[in-house]
Amino acid sequence: MSYQVLARKWRPRSFAELVGQAHVLRALVNALDNDRLHHAYLFTGTRGVGKTTLARILAKSLNCETGVGSHPCGECSACREIDEGRFVDLIEVDAASRTKVDETRELLENVQYAPTRGRYKVYLIDEVHMFSNHSFNALLKTLEEPPPHVKFLLATTDPQKLPVTILSRCLQFNLKRLPPEQIRDYLEQILEREGINAEAGALRELARAADGSMRDGLSLLDQAIAYGGGEVREAEVRTMLGTIEREFVYDLVRALAAGDGKALLARVGDAAERSTDFAALLAELLSVLQRIAVHQALPGEGMDEYADAPEVIAELAAALTPEDVQLHYQIGLIGRRDLPLAPDPRGGLEMILLRMLSFRPAAAAQTPAAAAPARAARPGARGAASQASAPAAPTAAASGGGAAQPAGDDWPGLIAAMGLRGLAGQLAENCTLISCGDSRVQLHLDPAHQHLLTPALQAKLAEALNRCLGREVRLEIDSGSGTPPPAETPAQQQARRSQERQQAAESAIAADETVRALQDTFNARVQPDSIRPLDDA
Repeated sequence: MSYQVLARKWRPRSFAELVGQAHVLRALVNALDNDRLHHAYLFTGTRGVGKTTLARILAKSLNCETGVGSHPCGECSACREIDEGRFVDLIEVDAASRTKVDETRELLENVQYAPTRGRYKVYLIDEVHMFSNHSFNALLKTLEEPPPHVKFLLATTDPQKLPVTILSRCLQFNLKRLPPEQIRDYLEQILEREGINAEAGALRELARAADGSMRDGLSLLDQAIAYGGGEVREAEVRTMLGTIEREFVYDLVRALAAGDGKALLARVGDAAERSTDFAALLAELLSVLQRIAVHQALPGEGMDEYADAPEVIAELAAALTPEDVQLHYQIGLIGRRDLPLAPDPRGGLEMILLRMLSFRPAAAAQTPAAAAPARAARPGARGAASQASAPAAPTAAASGGGAAQPAGDDWPGLIAAMGLRGLAGQLAENCTLISCGDSRVQLHLDPAHQHLLTPALQAKLAEALNRCLGREVRLEIDSGSGTPPPAETPAQQQARRSQERQQAAESAIAADETVRALQDTFNARVQPDSIRPLDDA
């Protein structure tokens, strides 16, 4: 016998074998078991999620010789013939190839006649949205007054194209995209039945590449088995899919965090030697940046086996400020849209990455709540951070020969001189200085940011402080919620100053004679969120 592809060989033949779609199964099972059957069902959803399969199982449930119910026997002649696609009372139609109204009328001419063998005459119309308007009108008449022995099962990937007159006469069920873990588990079951060895990492890659479609997952599994000579190995699956190694993307993010343009372009050159799809590489970079942003906002959340390695994401989250991550993501998102317009894909990607390297938020050392809009270009690398947020503070480290060292009681100056980034910088920005002695430095942490006080971040802050002061000191951070803060933290100061500038700008606009004249003459309104202080424009 000829080989049968896995997608057909292992197509579910009962509701119990279906993977996912529990919300649809519950409604159909209850309707079948309680004899509350509608005359028309519409199944919607993306490709390969089970629309046609579900319709065929429903057809079996309606025509099984043991009776109508949610558990067709699968052994009677009606069940076998439906599984084999030769049941005379199951009329399957591909609407994409029957768009003419004459063909639709010819199809529906026999609706009035009783079924030949089964209990119901079932019309399964796939991709029904491809019908023409005249064909929909012909179908509408039958849907309005259907004979009791007829059931319509409609399937489509684009329900928006269906007329509301059709939608209103159907029970609509929206099938969801399948999560990767469900696809992975099903592929694993099939391989066990087939007696084929597979690596867990290979199945994860296939499940992710299936993009919510079980049929696509089975087709990719067929391809992987052929590619691997009867085995499914992760390295071969990655090669087959053209998957970009995440470690390669991590190196790009590390180069961005370090402001190392040379390393950044070198990695792009490596990608060119591997014939990497630069659009896919940019998409992977955006995916990693999204994971970093989630980790920075909610440490430990959103991590699963299909996500990036938690320890690497934590490392990159500490190396980048949240403002940098957001700006990089936005630049990459716009660049992804414009990449096809670039004369050369490699050059287009290089320009996107250099744009990430050349721009930074105007106040990189601020907390996210106080961050100003991104606007300022900066020459060279990212080495001297925090200058924009604290222009009056000294920025030289204590070890720099001849450079001015900030006074011990100048905490904002010390922060600027330390040049901390990421979460360690946020920890420093949300502390106030209590005392700075020869052997001990005491800080008070804003209780609202107590989550930043971790041993790793405190050690990183202490190391930077020792380097800045030029001596070994013991860092003590008081985070007691009952202790009143001795003064505003640098982050609070910056937020207050930003708010004051914003209020002043809004007041100036409200008092402007030209603005008032426009309001009086044209009934104009000022959009509050469009007002920015001049230094933030």
